[in-house]
Amino acid sequence: MNPSLILTVIGAYFGLLLFISWRTGRQSSSNSFFTANRNSPWFVVAFGMIGASLSGVTFISIPGAVGGEGINQGFSYMQTVFGYLLGYVAIAQVLLPLYYRLQLTSIYTYLQQRFGEFSYKTGASFFLLSRIVGASFRLYLVAIVLDQFVLGPMGVSFWQTVLLTVGLIWLYTFRGGMKTVVWTDTLQTASMLIAVLLTVFAIAGDMNLSIGGIVKAISESQYSQLFFFEGGWGDANNFFKQFLSGAFITIVMTGLDQDMMQKNLTCRNLGEAKKNMYSFSAVLVVVNLLFLALGALLYLYAEQKGIELPMRLVNGEMVPARDQLFPTLALHHLSPMIGLVFIIGLIAAAYSSADSALTALTTSFCVDILGFDPTDESATRKKQRQAIHIAMALVLFVVILGFRQLNNDSVINELFRAAGYTYGPLLGLYAFGMLTQRSVLDKAVPIVAIASPIACYLLNANADVWLGGYKFGFELLILNGLITFLGLWAISTRRNMMR
Repeated sequence: MNPSLILTVIGAYFGLLLFISWRTGRQSSSNSFFTANRNSPWFVVAFGMIGASLSGVTFISIPGAVGGEGINQGFSYMQTVFGYLLGYVAIAQVLLPLYYRLQLTSIYTYLQQRFGEFSYKTGASFFLLSRIVGASFRLYLVAIVLDQFVLGPMGVSFWQTVLLTVGLIWLYTFRGGMKTVVWTDTLQTASMLIAVLLTVFAIAGDMNLSIGGIVKAISESQYSQLFFFEGGWGDANNFFKQFLSGAFITIVMTGLDQDMMQKNLTCRNLGEAKKNMYSFSAVLVVVNLLFLALGALLYLYAEQKGIELPMRLVNGEMVPARDQLFPTLALHHLSPMIGLVFIIGLIAAAYSSADSALTALTTSFCVDILGFDPTDESATRKKQRQAIHIAMALVLFVVILGFRQLNNDSVINELFRAAGYTYGPLLGLYAFGMLTQRSVLDKAVPIVAIASPIACYLLNANADVWLGGYKFGFELLILNGLITFLGLWAISTRRNMMR
């Protein structure tokens, strides 16, 4: 592809993002940065959340996972997606009413009101840690693709690619914050979905398949299995295991995550927030099904055209690089137009999650750690908030470069998984707070919250020996939350501390 054309298209896309930022960031305030003045149309929030929930990693990894072995092979990921629906119902009916009743800007303020200051800081700190590592990991994988296929061949170094990636996110969010993110995510979700649809139709056209032919080709392929009941609870793809895991993943990674909930809290009222949640969850099922269909088509296309799957070296052995399947076919085997569409879709998917993450990190650090009053519109607070916003962008930049220096995929993936362990204590804290009337020894809460993920990590690492070869999947999150819950019970008393 022509490098000038690529840069022109990318430049035009970011120009549109900056225009939206300028329009939404005029006369911005702390209230608009943190909560978008609680005046966002629910349908705009719902549509934008689709992109934020998927991310750039999803954009390239879900299609690749269709042809994988072990967990999430075929269409088995849809079992987890169906579980998401149960989780979204719990969020809409239990968590959203709580957050709106308390008029929260940071959802972790609930922990302060329920348990005390140490619990509050613990919840916020766990979120900051997990979101910094998670957002950096996702941007790192996207930066690798951009470096390998787009900017690297033009002579742009990796650190410059990362600086440009993070810098642009900061540039269009620093003024309007969440007020801007709500609208830019709408554009980015649309761009991502258009990219997927155009790729599907391009592949189908090259394979001489109609829409009915697409359905028939996928359903008759080896990639089409959706439900897995045969393997029992020890099977990573077991339906009940993935369904329940999907429900709990949604509750903690959406309902207990400041990044995702901050958008919901920008709706005008609880009723509209619920409409947003239900409509978003329904559309998300269709979107994930579309990504899986794309993955099956990518593998069928490669087989028909005799294209070798991309490979990578892991522990001295060459294995399929399934995350590289989509970018490889889009940029090297399909038309130049699809290559451009893929790049825009990848950027849109990455930025729709990263921009809200940067805003949520800034919000949580300002409100939860530094104790900002979200309604304080003083010039001093505004400058401090902008300084924190820059600092968070620099933290993401440094962590991404740190991943690059590690140069070890297995270590980086372990860091990402370890960050995911921090959601277990959040699950336990909120469950204990909402399901019991007991108070806890607040100063001991950080000890429980740290001990629980460590115990789960050790259990998972030694499951082969300790549990006779049992393989943990997403259910480890539930166990993590349960251990935290039991630990909180051990340091609790009957006295009611609810305020």
